[in-house]
Amino acid sequence: MSSEAPMISVKNLWKVFGSNSQKVIGTPLADLTRAELRAQTGNTIAVRNVSFDVAPGEVFVVMGLSGSGKSTLVRCMTRLIEPTAGSLTFEGEDILQVDNARLRELRKTRFSMVFQHFGLLPHRNVIDNIAYSLEINGVKKAERHARANEVIELVGLQGYSHAYPEQLSGGMQQRVGLARALAVDPEVLFLDEPFSALDPLIRRDMQQEVIRLHHELGKTMVFITHDLSEAVKVGDRIAIMRDGAIVQIGTPEDLVANPADDYVANFVRDIAKSHVLTLRYLARPAKPGEDTSGPELSADMIIRDACSLILDEQRPIRVSDKGKALGVVSSDDVLRIISGVA
Repeated sequence: MSSEAPMISVKNLWKVFGSNSQKVIGTPLADLTRAELRAQTGNTIAVRNVSFDVAPGEVFVVMGLSGSGKSTLVRCMTRLIEPTAGSLTFEGEDILQVDNARLRELRKTRFSMVFQHFGLLPHRNVIDNIAYSLEINGVKKAERHARANEVIELVGLQGYSHAYPEQLSGGMQQRVGLARALAVDPEVLFLDEPFSALDPLIRRDMQQEVIRLHHELGKTMVFITHDLSEAVKVGDRIAIMRDGAIVQIGTPEDLVANPADDYVANFVRDIAKSHVLTLRYLARPAKPGEDTSGPELSADMIIRDACSLILDEQRPIRVSDKGKALGVVSSDDVLRIISGVA
């Protein structure tokens, strides 16, 4: 994670639904299972004492099964749902303490949200759907259309400015939703399962689109998903939730190599290690008499991308991190990972 001050800082955040919700936090009731708490009090803990930071320019993914609390969490972060307790700061400003006028300003200019359901206005064409986020900010028509045309180019919707939502595929409609969110040039994008309603091939294309846009724009993103393969593909770091709490936070490599418990291990078991882990994970000390005169590769190279180079080389590959030798990797090491033995 970046050494910069966090863009977003979430500390001890709770969301308890039901009456007298404040009386649950800090009492033995908070330790009950959801079913037990509901039976005793009628309350439900949706977000349980969650803390994490998001660095500037980071894609932070929150994932979990249905009912894990991930969508409630992102709605608390934007105050679409009011948290019960905790703090949430954006560049040092406590979002939970701002008044409604300031909150509206933040939503209009610094946060943008993209949801699973596109929410496009059916009676407006593409350019006016995209420009709507600027229109509500009071931007004049010529200026907002100029900006809309810029983001139309950015998300690959050239030639569709005057089409209506019903004339577009699901993937293209979601591009319009993404463009509308980008039009105000926000500092943070919140994406709540934005592609889960799309067909698998279109979904894959949109995942690549988010990755491309992140590389081009460097936006900070909080991305919600229930799909680990999607999380691994788009995320710099991933937080896995269960029953409202965060079980583990780490890079995709951290989660695959060192799952915190059986719950996380079960999540990551179907992810091909060679597609996530880097040569850093495989690097080992050279054995006595082993030839160490082979080529050198970066420790940050994904194993899958290095496979052909290593398998074609008779000698072990030397692995280094910014010039510092970490060890070697041989074809046998790679074959164990590919076969699932390692």
